[in-house]
Amino acid sequence: MKSRIIVIGSGAAGMMAAATAGSRGMDTVVFEKNEKPGKKIFITGKGRCNVTNQCEIEEFINNTPGNGRFLYSALNSFDNYRLREMLLQMGVPTKVERGNRVFPASDKSSDIIKALTDYMIKHNAVIKLNKGIADIMTDVGSVKGVYTTAGDFIQASSVIVATGGLSYPSTGSTGDGYRWAQKLGHTIVPLRPSLVPLETGEEWVRQLQGLTLKNVRVTAMTARGKRIKEEFGEMLFTHFGVSGPVILTLSRYIHDQIKKGIRLEIDLKPALSLEKLHLRILRDFTQNANKQVKNSLDALLPKSLAPVIVRLSGINPEKHINQITKEERQALVSLLKGLRISITGFRPFSEAVVTAGGVSTKEIDPSTMESKICRGLFFAGEVLDVDALTGGFNLQIAFSTGYLAGMHCK
Repeated sequence: MKSRIIVIGSGAAGMMAAATAGSRGMDTVVFEKNEKPGKKIFITGKGRCNVTNQCEIEEFINNTPGNGRFLYSALNSFDNYRLREMLLQMGVPTKVERGNRVFPASDKSSDIIKALTDYMIKHNAVIKLNKGIADIMTDVGSVKGVYTTAGDFIQASSVIVATGGLSYPSTGSTGDGYRWAQKLGHTIVPLRPSLVPLETGEEWVRQLQGLTLKNVRVTAMTARGKRIKEEFGEMLFTHFGVSGPVILTLSRYIHDQIKKGIRLEIDLKPALSLEKLHLRILRDFTQNANKQVKNSLDALLPKSLAPVIVRLSGINPEKHINQITKEERQALVSLLKGLRISITGFRPFSEAVVTAGGVSTKEIDPSTMESKICRGLFFAGEVLDVDALTGGFNLQIAFSTGYLAGMHCK
């Protein structure tokens, strides 16, 4: 009788694990509590599916602040090149865009899901939809099988947990894997929303709701003024605070210090030095000497932001340009180069791209993804304490760890 492999979850990690195990001739069954596979894949990359990143392994590790070095074996076993080749063979060509982000040429995440589903079926993996797992059963430190939510016991020689994290719970990521892992003796590193929008304290931020700033430099600072991380790019003001690519990246680096106080400093004109910005403003003011301050910054700033900057500068908006003092002008320049926002918290898991924390990597064999505590128990994907930045890295982690689990289950 062939060994039975049970895979819990049919996201990127689960589908890759199941197809890989099936390709080795294993009797493979996938349990998915949703009505269809790949629900989270469907919404990644705004529905286009940023499937991986076309960079070398060292750069990949550098973009994985959450235990990136744990991934060396996984990435060397199944990297972005192998993934793209596999997708091409399945009829899904891919393309590389800005920042080495890789998308299906069709821009449809549904094409990735269909290809992975077909890949599982091709390798004889059985997919059971609308079938949840209630518990994993072990005996004397080895996996014996699972109980379904319907109460049925299914024997297995290996169980691969690919249940995802807590981000986007509407896709089925409700933390089941963490509970099972902890019950079986694993350490769960505290779970935190990552790559997530930030809430702010200032009322004027909310007044700018919908405004996008491009080509700005944003620096996360401690309350004492220590620089944590700096990013350049695009950000967005919202009804609760700030979001956008730059903000999501910075959110990953401020978890541990948020309670001590964090502020963001936005350089609205990073291409100009303080001196050059001062000369630019001086030139604009000279050309508009008879205008009021409130009408003088439209050439320099977005229309909705200009009055906010004037108010924060402390300059009377009714004041005429030719009445502004050198000190007031310098204060305006300093504000444009260092607009401060206080961070009060993170948005919930439901708005996070990925979950930081999870099953401790110290208790997982990085060359197989098997538990060091329980034989036959494997973990793959977001359930692990591994997380990366935006750009396709997190999906590749899911594929690579799922591949390793599928290769070594027995």
